[in-house]
Amino acid sequence: MGASPLMSLGIRAMAANFAALQATGHNIANANVDGYSRQQANFATAQGQFSGSGFFGRGVDVTSVTRSHNAFLTRESANARALSSMDTARLTQLQRLESVFQPGETGLGSATTDLFNSMVDLSSHPADMATRQVVLARASDLAQRFSDAGAALDDAQQSVTSTLKTSVAEVNQLTKAIAAANDKIAMLQGAGQPANDLLDERDRLISKLSEHVQVSRIEADDGTVGLFIGGGQRLVLGAEAAELTVVQDPTDPSRSSVSMKAGTNLVRVDGQALVGGDIAGLLRFQNEDLVQGRNLVGQLATAVAGAVNSQQMRGLNLQQPLGSAPSQPLFALGAPQALAQASNARDASGVAIGSVTLTITDASAVKASDYSLRESTSSPGSWELTRLSDGTVSTVNSGDVVDGMRIDINNPQGGDKFLLQPVGRAANGMASLLRDPRDLAAASPLVATTAAANTGTASVGDLTVTATPLPYAGNSETISFTRLSPPVNGFDYEYTSSITGTPTPWKTGQPVVGANGFSLQINGVPGDGDSISIDPTPASAIASNNGNARSLLALRDAAIVDGKSATDNWSNTLADVGVRVQSAQSASDISTAMATQAEEARSGETGVNLDEEAARLIQFQQSYQAAAKVLQIAQSVFDTLLQTAAR
Repeated sequence: MGASPLMSLGIRAMAANFAALQATGHNIANANVDGYSRQQANFATAQGQFSGSGFFGRGVDVTSVTRSHNAFLTRESANARALSSMDTARLTQLQRLESVFQPGETGLGSATTDLFNSMVDLSSHPADMATRQVVLARASDLAQRFSDAGAALDDAQQSVTSTLKTSVAEVNQLTKAIAAANDKIAMLQGAGQPANDLLDERDRLISKLSEHVQVSRIEADDGTVGLFIGGGQRLVLGAEAAELTVVQDPTDPSRSSVSMKAGTNLVRVDGQALVGGDIAGLLRFQNEDLVQGRNLVGQLATAVAGAVNSQQMRGLNLQQPLGSAPSQPLFALGAPQALAQASNARDASGVAIGSVTLTITDASAVKASDYSLRESTSSPGSWELTRLSDGTVSTVNSGDVVDGMRIDINNPQGGDKFLLQPVGRAANGMASLLRDPRDLAAASPLVATTAAANTGTASVGDLTVTATPLPYAGNSETISFTRLSPPVNGFDYEYTSSITGTPTPWKTGQPVVGANGFSLQINGVPGDGDSISIDPTPASAIASNNGNARSLLALRDAAIVDGKSATDNWSNTLADVGVRVQSAQSASDISTAMATQAEEARSGETGVNLDEEAARLIQFQQSYQAAAKVLQIAQSVFDTLLQTAAR
């Protein structure tokens, strides 16, 4: 036997260990590269050579260079990153929204209280022009704060749209890169060896993509991977990548939605089907948190302005001639909206044929919610109204009043759907309308006096005008009391109006409700046959009369916002927003920790450990040196053979 088999063994051993050194060096070089997976050279014993003396080994073969990869951990890391990105994006926007809902002196609640408190001085000095000017200043400040809040909410929407466009642009870049990586991997698949660095790069791109949108992945036999979003919509398939775009939401043009280009058509991506990525977080904030924020601000603006305007128009102002100039509203509001969905039937100019008109009939009853209106499937000719804040469903017809709003449906078409926003834009259009302090209606149009012949202790308390205009303007009304002995059903008296002549059961402590649109509180106890006259306020007494100013002041503690006072409503609003922010913060902290743990688990199994690589470097170096020694000995043996043969 010659020296050539020994030389072949040495050469194979040197080549194998050189390959191992290359893989180890590559690992060390990429130890800090995000998404890199540890690689190693794989060896197999070469088939032995048979001789009469048995099988002699032929060394080692390098079979492949593989990467350390765990598909499950890689997928879990990407999904955890998607969830963390979604929660973080929503938290960031909520923290910005929180700036609109400020406690203390800078908040809407304080400005509302300041307006009502200014009525204290107005009720004390109804004719003082400086006092009236202060009320107008408070009203202007309140309107400006609500308007600024509406503008800030619009800015938040613009921020969402801008961030969505940036994220979608990055998604499109990443999907194109993933599709290109798929194409290269498929071409190299025929070589029979894995394209390790390309596979790492593709996984890194998918992980980066998961920060924007969570994807489902399906591996193909050719080595490519298919990516799907939103319940099965294709994002990447082989070497083809779909393109996303940001468009107007079909239900509300002020909002944004994400669509996928399919040829010349756009297919809307359901935001609720996106369960991860910052795009999902932005859409959730826009469609839930921002909508609720608008409605909470709009509800308070509508209730406060509605209550003040209603009471202001019931009073008498100081414009000449006194008692004759009609009072005007103090505030203007943004109009309620009824938005036709994009799919509704339209005329040749693109305008929806059917429409809905909303009218606020009771500002104190409006809810902080949007509504969905569609034709009822169970009751033909009727409509199904869904309160989106809590899912309450009711059947309505045109002209019905629900939650303080009248719904008029005009020229409806089959399949029409509408988004109703009774208070969503109220704050944006809020403005103070009065500039002349004489326009403030501090005087009541009615004045109550007890008859001189009364025998009881009854005296006149607060008189609140409840009708605009008065049913019997200019007419006097006399309320006469009759004692019931014994009491009837717990009532000690009955009173009779001179206008209606109808007796009404009454007991002390209850207000007297007159036919001429007023409610009068009685202090003390009337005697049998006692009477109280309610007369139009004479022009000479208008300047000193503070009846309507006291009614305006009473709004401070009245239940004018869905059964609560303005102060209590604002406190509940702050609590609602605070809970949302805290919940989002907790969710973000938890999902971020989960994402960190998932990435540590992935990198712990597939990443590079420099201590291990240093040990392997020494191991393969020694093996290489040993293989070189084998080759050196083989060369020496070969030289000895040549010398022996030459003798």
